[in-house]
Amino acid sequence: MRTALLQSSGRPGSVAENLKVLDAAAARAAAAGAALLLAPEMFLTGYAIGDDIARLAEPADGDAADAIAELAMRHGLAVAYGYPERAGEAVFNSAQLISADGARLANHRKTHLFGGFEQHHFTPGGQPVVQAELNGLTVGLLICYDVEFPENVRGHALAGTDLLLVPTALMHPYQFVAESVVPVRAFENQMYVAYANRTGREGEFEFTGLSALASPDGVARARAGRDEELILADVDPAFLAASREANPYLTDRRPGLYGSLV
Repeated sequence: MRTALLQSSGRPGSVAENLKVLDAAAARAAAAGAALLLAPEMFLTGYAIGDDIARLAEPADGDAADAIAELAMRHGLAVAYGYPERAGEAVFNSAQLISADGARLANHRKTHLFGGFEQHHFTPGGQPVVQAELNGLTVGLLICYDVEFPENVRGHALAGTDLLLVPTALMHPYQFVAESVVPVRAFENQMYVAYANRTGREGEFEFTGLSALASPDGVARARAGRDEELILADVDPAFLAASREANPYLTDRRPGLYGSLV
């Protein structure tokens, strides 16, 4: 399954403009044969927008979700994107996957909030493994800091995730996460990991770019630089199966030894 990763910070503070950026990226991705487009964390609204996070937050089935479902159907590909989700009085840092026929397949609320900014503006989610079936693959969702906790990714591996989608807002000086941690997560859990980052300066943050699609052999099959970019690579179920056969981490586990970890 050809997968496209959009590396962009869009237009912080403008949902309408970010929908236009996403629409243009979807057109380019579809023309290149992609069946899935992944956008970064909080792409719908912007990340460093302060109290506008709460003002612009929408429910998972809100107007923006309808607009993204429409563009997914128009371009014939699935779309995953980050956004602030309103649920009653709570606001979550969420990511949603919408299919090429416009169906809302999965919605993940970030479980591990990074730093005072996120802890002030968001409520942490409580479900670590969220999955959906897409084009014969089991697709999972995490958001940014979530992937830096090995327990989260291992939970996905044990639940059968083949492709883990990680919209992110990785900032300086943590670029080693994109360069090293993400490929290692793919290898140690025998899955593909798609990691789509923001880029450039936004408020007090400087995002590092370096989006990547890492494969289960620990290799980045596509890697972005520091600027806005659309990258593409293939998720190959046959390669994944062969890699899992050759690297039996999951079958060689000894869970009885790990009780002290929790």
